[in-house]
Amino acid sequence: MPEHDLLIEGMTCAACAARVEKALNTVDGVSATVSLATERAHVDAPEGMDGADLVEVVRRAGYGAAPAGEAPVDAGDSATSASAALRRRLVWAAVLTVPVMALSMAPPLQFPGWQWVSLVLATPVVWWCGWTFHMGAWAALRHRSASMDTLISLGSAVAWGWSLAAMLFLGAGEIGMTMHMSLLPSDSAGAELYFEVAAGIVTLVLLGRYLEARARRSAGEAIRALMALAPDAAIVVRDGAEVDVPAADVLVGEEVVVRPGGRVPVDGEVVEGASAVDRALLTGESVPVEVGPGDPVEGGALNAGGRIVVRATRVGSETAVHRVAALVRAAQAGKAPVQRLADRVAGVFVPVVILIALGTLVGWLATGNPAGEAMTAAVAVLVISCPCALGLATPAALMVGTGRGAQLGILIRGPEVLEGTRRVTAAVLDKTGTLTEGVMRVARLAPAPGWDGNDVLALAGAAEAGSEHPIGRAITEAARYPSRPLPGATAFRATAGVGVTAEVAGQVVEVVRSGDLDGALADARDRALADGLTVVAVRVDGRPAGIIAVGDVVRPEAARAIAMLRDLGLRPVMLTGDAEEPARAVAASVGIDEVVSGVLPEGKERAVRDLQAAGEVVAMAGDGVNDAPALVRADLGIAMGTGTDVASEAADITLVTPDPRAIADAIRLSRRTLRTIRGNLVWAFGYNVAAIPLAVMGLLNPLIAAAAMGLSSIFVVTNSLRLRGFRPAR
Repeated sequence: MPEHDLLIEGMTCAACAARVEKALNTVDGVSATVSLATERAHVDAPEGMDGADLVEVVRRAGYGAAPAGEAPVDAGDSATSASAALRRRLVWAAVLTVPVMALSMAPPLQFPGWQWVSLVLATPVVWWCGWTFHMGAWAALRHRSASMDTLISLGSAVAWGWSLAAMLFLGAGEIGMTMHMSLLPSDSAGAELYFEVAAGIVTLVLLGRYLEARARRSAGEAIRALMALAPDAAIVVRDGAEVDVPAADVLVGEEVVVRPGGRVPVDGEVVEGASAVDRALLTGESVPVEVGPGDPVEGGALNAGGRIVVRATRVGSETAVHRVAALVRAAQAGKAPVQRLADRVAGVFVPVVILIALGTLVGWLATGNPAGEAMTAAVAVLVISCPCALGLATPAALMVGTGRGAQLGILIRGPEVLEGTRRVTAAVLDKTGTLTEGVMRVARLAPAPGWDGNDVLALAGAAEAGSEHPIGRAITEAARYPSRPLPGATAFRATAGVGVTAEVAGQVVEVVRSGDLDGALADARDRALADGLTVVAVRVDGRPAGIIAVGDVVRPEAARAIAMLRDLGLRPVMLTGDAEEPARAVAASVGIDEVVSGVLPEGKERAVRDLQAAGEVVAMAGDGVNDAPALVRADLGIAMGTGTDVASEAADITLVTPDPRAIADAIRLSRRTLRTIRGNLVWAFGYNVAAIPLAVMGLLNPLIAAAAMGLSSIFVVTNSLRLRGFRPAR
């Protein structure tokens, strides 16, 4: 089913987002989610329906829309422009409102005719600075609905209109009239003016929106910084010459030159040169990684060393940096189950508030209270009830949490994943590629008496230089040093199942299966075999020179990763297709007691199912195609960054970094984000539940209500911004 992303304009509260989402979902075959914080809609539409059709649906609902295009995140220009316009209105509103409030609150300043000056100053605040509120309310009314704009428009317009009527018909416009300011409704029987309330409501709400817009922009900084890694230009080798072209024009298979200090514009493989690349902002790795011919590099990585030439394997929106941003954007657009309840409440909240305000007005008048007091209480109900905080509770925390995760190489697919991390009780980990490096490396070297270990390794590496066997490649790789090249080898001969023989520096060097050994070499061989390593013997001119133990080396961070999982209260279990003896050796070295060995892909899936049947909520971490069934079966699937695309597609969380400690970090970050969401929602619901009765009873001045409403939204966003301080527990 085709997917579309739309930029939505004109949404001011959760009710607006719910209305746009409802309008899109009423179209046959369409499934849409709308995020107030990102101001985007993510839509799954049937074949034949394009973005223009969806834009028209949104426009008929009373909001602006435009296709987001292929860019994973919004450009900052429009947001900056909107923020500047908001700031301009706020400044004018503040300049005009301050003298109005001073005149209304301080009787000594009330010179003859002060009320007419207040009218002149308050009118542009209400009808020009607050024009967006009135337009939003009118648009909602035309579509037979209501929004936060409706509440602000009604509150400010009623306060301004009542004040004008009081001046014209109730004697409040008489020269010499004075008035005092009270935080509670006064008992002046109708002669009170509320210009300071009308202007103050608009100014305080504009201030809240401006601060909220700045905070929301800060919440998206992580993704904007990530996208800034992708360079706009590339140097491509064409017809033997280096040509500067836009990065978007690079084709798969072309060779791209990356100079020192430049960023890699494509995903690819190094074909020439050697360097160190800094991937910190993409994977969270703090140390640059050495790369040479045959090594992969990601778009956005910084070339911190020498000149390299990279053959492009993925370009444009298919590069790692774009795919990471797209995954994060999709997660931010989704809704956690707890947010869907909030959206349903917000959808009916505004109409209910208007009814409560009308009921308050009628109730106060029916009980014989002055009209001024009744109007004040009704306006306070309208203003205090705006559901801004409710609409921002989840998306603000999601924006910051997923953005911070992207900075650390942790990609959370959607908000539903957060609910899963809270309940996890067992962590099942694949061995190869997750707890180990996934490639054969020299693990141990034991020279015979009279031999130097480096000399033994150099001779064996030279003899194995012509071998394609993984063991031979591991030995040759370990023997190579930039400062000491390997000696040349001749008369190379490989015997299947036995080993290789070659002449090196005038000596016959054999690297073969460890057979008849005695003494210290035999003891070293037996210890290595007991630890699950593969052992070969090195013979020079027929005499033993030493043994080399090769294996899939345990990652140095693995033991700490298991300890971190235990600290989270999780039960670690290792799954592997290896035999039991080497599997248990690896498990013991990292601190895992439970091992399921010798299992095929269906066996891994069955092991996860057995744990679930025993009452465990399972998180599964793996990196290979053979892990995909278990990742899907698990309650929470985690794909390691060194793994296959199949594993990533099957997972709920993808780790760009291969560091297994990121598994615990991902669970910690997800749980903390979920706690933040729940805290935001408790505040938003609790705020309205507590504030509305106070306003109905006349215990809140509308000006105080406007300030409290704005502060509630700012609290929710700033509380979410605390997630930016999340640090890996290393």
